Amino acid sequence: MGFKETIQFIRDKFDTKDFINLHAPIFKGNERKYVLDTLDSTFVSSVGSYVNLSEKMIAEISQAKRAVAVVNGTAGLQIALQLVGVQRGDEVITQALTFVATANAIHYNGAFPVFLDVDYDTMGLSPSAVSDFLEEFGERRDSGTFNKKTGRRISACMPMHTFGFPVNLDDLLKVCKKWNIPVVEDAAESLGSFYKGKHSGSFGRIGVFSFNGNKIVTSGGGGMIVTSEEDLGNLGKHLTTTAKVTHSYEYVHDQIGYNFRMPNLNAALVCAQLEQLESFLASKRQLANEYADFFESQTITFRKELENTQANYWLMSVELENLQERNAFLKVTNDSKIMTRPIWQLMYRLPMYQRCFRDGQRNAEFLEERIVNIPSSVRS
Repeated sequence: MGFKETIQFIRDKFDTKDFINLHAPIFKGNERKYVLDTLDSTFVSSVGSYVNLSEKMIAEISQAKRAVAVVNGTAGLQIALQLVGVQRGDEVITQALTFVATANAIHYNGAFPVFLDVDYDTMGLSPSAVSDFLEEFGERRDSGTFNKKTGRRISACMPMHTFGFPVNLDDLLKVCKKWNIPVVEDAAESLGSFYKGKHSGSFGRIGVFSFNGNKIVTSGGGGMIVTSEEDLGNLGKHLTTTAKVTHSYEYVHDQIGYNFRMPNLNAALVCAQLEQLESFLASKRQLANEYADFFESQTITFRKELENTQANYWLMSVELENLQERNAFLKVTNDSKIMTRPIWQLMYRLPMYQRCFRDGQRNAEFLEERIVNIPSSVRS
């Protein structure tokens, strides 16, 4: 398990002997120009033309009617769950194989995550696992679907598109429709990903993207709520801007709101990045194809997009044979100054979520022991 060929291949692809990041941002467009424009305008906070422009650009890209800029993706998820009716004491179906923000957003609303298994091929929430759970524990009432074991209302389902690979949306939406459970897509990692020709984040009632520093496009910190329901979009904008009612001079707030606004300074950065999204996607797809060809002759499996999907290949990943080989690969690559990272620990292994419901997690535990992210940056 020397992995020397892999290390050399990655170094050749990124053409450097220096440290290679997992996913570094690249600024080669109008970033400096737009950011300086916000400084000159003095509109660097939550009001400004770039906030409006970023919302318009994302709405067009994601095929949504309305987009709401927020300070980060986690805040977007928190608000999105509120918008579809999640209340304190409810349950929200999601996956344990995810970044912690997914579970945290549920907890911020005082709700309980229900961790169900993922599909092996998508690494995202399994429709069959959701169906099995609801058939065993679900109970339809006039006021919604309830967990007949806990007595709690199941008020949302939140799949996460792992590393930009879309979940099986057709089957998942069918199950959730049968049980009258709204879907909120954690699309934080999937900007530029498509399922059967339609952009991720546009299938559920709400989708949420992230523009964190390591995402395919970045605003430093920021995110975006998208929806095709105008009333939800308007309410989302209201709640994330401190629920302030428009008035020429008075401070009037009609409900508890949040200061979750994306500053104009950050919006300027992401607008410049969004202008380059297509070139970023093309560069990453080229790298993914090169990885796929290389790993054909190796004992390591490169994870490819599935039929009827178009992945953005945000973080490219490989599957090792077992936990021992995974750990050996992580050590030798990182010791060689090539950043690689294991997939996340399953959420129910974290101390704050150990008591949450979970099913068998056969696929999630298999993937947890084998999946590793490899350098995936856009190459300039």
